[in-house]
Amino acid sequence: MRYFLHLAYDGTDYHGWQTQPNAVTVQEELNRRLSQVLRQPVFTLGSGRTDTGVHASHQVAHFEAEMPANLDEDTTLYRLNRALPRDIAAYALHPVPPKANARFDAEARTYEYHVRLVPDPFSSRHALYLDRAPDLAAMNTAATLLLGSRDFTSFSKVKGAEKHYVCVVYEAAWHPVPGGLVFRIRANRFVRGMVRLVVGTLLSVGRGRLTPVAFGEILAAQSRVEASGAAPAQGLFLTRVEYPAELVAAAVLPSGMPYFANR
Repeated sequence: MRYFLHLAYDGTDYHGWQTQPNAVTVQEELNRRLSQVLRQPVFTLGSGRTDTGVHASHQVAHFEAEMPANLDEDTTLYRLNRALPRDIAAYALHPVPPKANARFDAEARTYEYHVRLVPDPFSSRHALYLDRAPDLAAMNTAATLLLGSRDFTSFSKVKGAEKHYVCVVYEAAWHPVPGGLVFRIRANRFVRGMVRLVVGTLLSVGRGRLTPVAFGEILAAQSRVEASGAAPAQGLFLTRVEYPAELVAAAVLPSGMPYFANR
């Protein structure tokens, strides 16, 4: 049986999502704890690969397993949360068709980047602090240039494994929130390192180092060397993964979790 697992994690102490040699990762920890609970080898595949220090308030992974006779989905979820470390939480577990794929069946993903403009010792692991407010209007003027189908070579990590760098961006804007700002971007896909590089370059616009026109020229250049440096990892969250309704109809997420199904 194949299952979708909806989860969240604080990525501060992990070397990203994907399992890798000699590093502690979210996927490795999740595989180990699921294997313990289900008493069989379990290997997950996530909807996307968050980098070192990046968080997720809604990540989705699929895996295949034979559910033991004494376990149902609710009991498995309860035991998994008892086994997981405190910085990883599982919210929903439900069966899906045999060919359902958490990565390739996702129709859209949303990331948010959090900026604090007021000193806050409790957000240092989850937001970038700026001691001077950036120009919000200029950043949003530049952000509109991201909308639509665009080649994001200029905002991708070099030597990535992507076959192409075209993404369709449905939403990209900065929003004021109490004590700071949040940049929200929603797209059909993201290339490696894209969001942090976009945010870092938009912040250069907000600081007056670049104009919105120059930002557009960097996007059009399709050259990584043109963009500013990447924004620090701690402010970035994967916040929403969307699927066709039929794949997630059986999922029941707790109140406050993001609406994740395209309907």
